[in-house]
Amino acid sequence: MAFIRYYVGDIVQMKKSHPCGSDEWEVKRIGTDFLIVCKGCGHQLLMPRPKFEKAAKKLVSRLPKHE
Repeated sequence: MAFIRYYVGDIVQMKKSHPCGSDEWEVKRIGTDFLIVCKGCGHQLLMPRPKFEKAAKKLVSRLPKHE
C-alpha cells in the first residue's frame, strides 16, 4: 500500500458516506488529528490520524501548489 501525504485543502473521498449523502471531505487541519469538513453539509469532524488514514478511500483533488 502506498503512503499518501495529505495537505490542508485536499479533497478526500471516504469509504463511508456522511448521513447527508456526501462522501467527499476537505482537510482543514493536519497533525496528530485531522480536522475534516463535509463538502455536502459543512459538518466538521476531528479524527485521529490512524482512523483517518484507514477511512480514506482516495484523494479526489489537491491544490496546485502541492502537486
